[in-house]
Amino acid sequence: CGLRDADNIRAVGETGVDWLGFDFRTESPRYVSQIRSRAGIIPDYSSLERMPGCCPEAASGVGAMNCKRVGVFADDMPQTIVTRVVNYNLDIVQLNGSESEVMIDNLRRTLDPDIHAGIRIMKRIAVESIDDIGKYKQYAGHADYLLFDVCRRQTCDGRTAIDVSLLDAYDGEVPFLLGGGISVDDLETILGIDHKMFLGIDLNSCFETETAVKDAVLIKDFISQL
Repeated sequence: CGLRDADNIRAVGETGVDWLGFDFRTESPRYVSQIRSRAGIIPDYSSLERMPGCCPEAASGVGAMNCKRVGVFADDMPQTIVTRVVNYNLDIVQLNGSESEVMIDNLRRTLDPDIHAGIRIMKRIAVESIDDIGKYKQYAGHADYLLFDVCRRQTCDGRTAIDVSLLDAYDGEVPFLLGGGISVDDLETILGIDHKMFLGIDLNSCFETETAVKDAVLIKDFISQL
């Protein structure tokens, strides 16, 4: 999540990630602004086919040309979300605000099938306690994915770690992603998660060389270890 530079997007897209995230929240330091020409922000993936050593066969599965595009919004106007879905060809809409299940249903009806058939919607839930996990019930049957942004706890050696024990309280049937400032230090914790609805992880600030610029080498190494 949090990509913006076209060359960096291409580099990260070749690391093996499944989804590429773009932040459309105006207050975010990773904000992707609208460009009328629709050029320069999202790269033309078809151009990768003409690059030496990169072909559709080599990039099959979760490779660069098959990455889904996620747009991050928070309490935004529906027409703004629709515009971004069209202009950036988004596959998934991630809602980070206080959006209701009614808003989600209305947004889906607006987008699917006329504007983007099969669009998926993900709802973020900030998790500080077991009670927060229970908030998922509001979105069951409405959101396609959940993003549990889990708090970090202080460890005995002075570090912080994601409190994945909170995930044991989740008994829903909506697939979820795990977020919460994940870094390379969380590798063993992630590998220890055993939950049938656990879909993946959200990588952002801890994999940056500067704001909105990701370290593609670090990401690729992390993925290989996973």
